[in-house]
Amino acid sequence: MTTLLSVSVALMVGLLMTRAFKPLKLPAVTAYLIAGVLIGPYCLGALGIDGLGFPSGESVAALSLISEVALGFIAFSIGNEFRMEELKKTGKQAFVIGVFQALAATLFVDLALLAVHFIMPDKLTVPQLITLGAIATATAPAATLMVVRQYKAKGPLTNLLLPIVALDDAVGLIVFAVSFGIAKTLVSGQVDLFSIIVNPIVEIFLSLLLGAVMGWVLTQLEKLFNSNTNRLNLTIGAVFLTAAISMIDFHVGPVHVSFSSLLVCMMLGTVFCNICPLSHDLMAGADKWTSPLFATFFVLSGAELELSVFADWAIVVIGIVYILFRCLGKYSGTFVSAKMTKCSPEICKYLGVTLFPQAGVALGMCSIAMQLGAEGTLIRNITLFAVLIYEVFGPVMTRQALTAAGDITPIPHEVKMRRHTKLAEAKERKTK
Repeated sequence: MTTLLSVSVALMVGLLMTRAFKPLKLPAVTAYLIAGVLIGPYCLGALGIDGLGFPSGESVAALSLISEVALGFIAFSIGNEFRMEELKKTGKQAFVIGVFQALAATLFVDLALLAVHFIMPDKLTVPQLITLGAIATATAPAATLMVVRQYKAKGPLTNLLLPIVALDDAVGLIVFAVSFGIAKTLVSGQVDLFSIIVNPIVEIFLSLLLGAVMGWVLTQLEKLFNSNTNRLNLTIGAVFLTAAISMIDFHVGPVHVSFSSLLVCMMLGTVFCNICPLSHDLMAGADKWTSPLFATFFVLSGAELELSVFADWAIVVIGIVYILFRCLGKYSGTFVSAKMTKCSPEICKYLGVTLFPQAGVALGMCSIAMQLGAEGTLIRNITLFAVLIYEVFGPVMTRQALTAAGDITPIPHEVKMRRHTKLAEAKERKTK
């Protein structure tokens, strides 16, 4: 009962917060995150009333299944952007920009934090700065997708953005695996080539393979049904199943066999949308079904943000440096690579801003970084600090960039007047 009450309260508070923030014209995802903070352990949750809020991080973590499922559907939706007819137009640009901006973010953060290390070596070690530099590659696909959907963004920048966000996570996994392997070597003094080279290659290859197989299986099963309702149910079930399978991990000798749920579900969506002739309709149906799921996911994400990180001045200073130089690296890397691939001036100018949000993938990386022991705690706290800032302000900046690039267009005055007239007529009928 408490779990069901917590989920319902989270969804209702999130939706009401979007109405409260409507005059400020903030993206819905920002309202959801702030709603999560309000019902989290540092606000209403501190009252200790069951169901009203989340009294602790553990109570939020108990609903982690919702987050796993939501991330699976987010990745599945992004996979829909890898249609072959679109990739023929933007594939080369997306690949070059996706790789270049991720590596630029790592380089900028590594150099900036290295300077911080020389200034206060007792607060930040080399293994910590190397790991944070790798985490800087990750971008939040969830926040970006939500903004695109809410404002029905459409245009050259959006067509390039979503494939880049998906590719960004693959690049991030490789960079993090290599950097974290080096960091562990510096801490322990033992070189582990499997962690640095073999494991990330195995994870990415198996994730793409599993996603491709599941996409093919889903397409074959769709042929057994004539009703679009049943096909939609099957599609949703396939995403659930794929997300569940991707949680499996085990060891084969020294090799750690694991999957990235984001890459697996993204590949599921990619294969499905390219070989299933009904994928357009089914994807549209899935988008409507997942709307409340995504809203709940972002409220829970807000409740997970730990405001206690502000209590340590060192974390705040290092976090500010991390945030500023990651943004600088993302923007500079995107601008230069977009120029190299002859993108339009609007894309060169605004694409980098849309890559600022950071959340789920980065949090997953920092949880792995906890293997460094005491040094991992600082990495986790700085990442939490950065995610708090990025998730609140990132969606707003993404919306502004998409609007400035012309991918988000304001509602025409005539449409607003028609809506106003219909509402007035409906009220008049009720009064009669």
